[in-house]
Amino acid sequence: MKLKKWIIPLSLPLQILLISIASKNTQWIEDNYSLGIYPKISEFSRSILGVFDFSVGDILYILIIINIIAFVFIKIRKNKIPWSEVLRKTLKLSAIVYFLFHVLWGLNYYRKPLHKVLNIEHEYSTEELEKITYLLLNKSNELHEQLQPNDSLAVVYNYTTTDIFDKTVTAYASLQNLFPKLEYNKKSIKKSLLSKPLSYMGFGGYLNPFTNEAQVNSYIVPYKMPVTSCHEEAHQLGFAKENEANFIGVMACIKSNDLYFQYSGYTFALRYCINDLYNRDEQKAICALEKFRPGIRENFQEISDFWKAHENPLEPFFKLFYNQFLKVNNQKGGLQSYNYMVALVVNYLK
Repeated sequence: MKLKKWIIPLSLPLQILLISIASKNTQWIEDNYSLGIYPKISEFSRSILGVFDFSVGDILYILIIINIIAFVFIKIRKNKIPWSEVLRKTLKLSAIVYFLFHVLWGLNYYRKPLHKVLNIEHEYSTEELEKITYLLLNKSNELHEQLQPNDSLAVVYNYTTTDIFDKTVTAYASLQNLFPKLEYNKKSIKKSLLSKPLSYMGFGGYLNPFTNEAQVNSYIVPYKMPVTSCHEEAHQLGFAKENEANFIGVMACIKSNDLYFQYSGYTFALRYCINDLYNRDEQKAICALEKFRPGIRENFQEISDFWKAHENPLEPFFKLFYNQFLKVNNQKGGLQSYNYMVALVVNYLK
């Protein structure tokens, strides 16, 4: 009977081995999981939990944290449980979480890279980057002028968060001609109950892999809300890697019929491209920056001011943890993976 208690805990090393083997065959995961089993799992989860206005996943996390704290302080601290039992319970919980994480969503980290699916290159020259940067710049300036006649003022968004969430469905519908497999129905995107902690941790949102709810930090700058929402929904649709979710989020916004969504998408991509151009050729980036309408820089400043206002001593530790999480899950660049979106944007738009 004692041996039975260790079956689930000791399954963890076997699970890790099986995931390691499966991760080597990206085409198999693409065909059988990401385009096979996963869409059914995702749509079912969104159908059930999408009807709730509140985040079920956030509540689940809060309850788990409370239970872990209670276990540590009541059972362990008071020596009510032997350390062998602590080890067994810890391994059991880890094995269950590891299994559910990969079956419900996590295997998407090992799917076929998006640049191969789209049949585009993965590398790009500084000249190509500069050309696309100016394309994004000109479009951003044009949209800013339409939305804010005063070139020195930031674009102001009067949409509610619910408005933006509703408009993301239409935004994804506009992608059907380009990506037929990106249909987004049965919406399940929520304002996170943990928005304040997310702000201090430095995150604009996250996908709950267990409930498949897209969580958005409701405190972030409104003008960034459309592209952030579309980014989290890209995760829901099976694009686990951050650069790919960034790219899909941008494409959903710029293909939208809503000018505010377009502005959010174009300026988001522009910011990444101008930063990359600055790293490659500082003088070319400065020349491009001089052509920005000042109001665009004001919108960028809004974002910087928001994150500066929430800086705290613990934020680097959260970023370090998430950096390692991304590396473990097939994103060798860690947090830099977000920046790799530039390769997709440049090679797709060129």
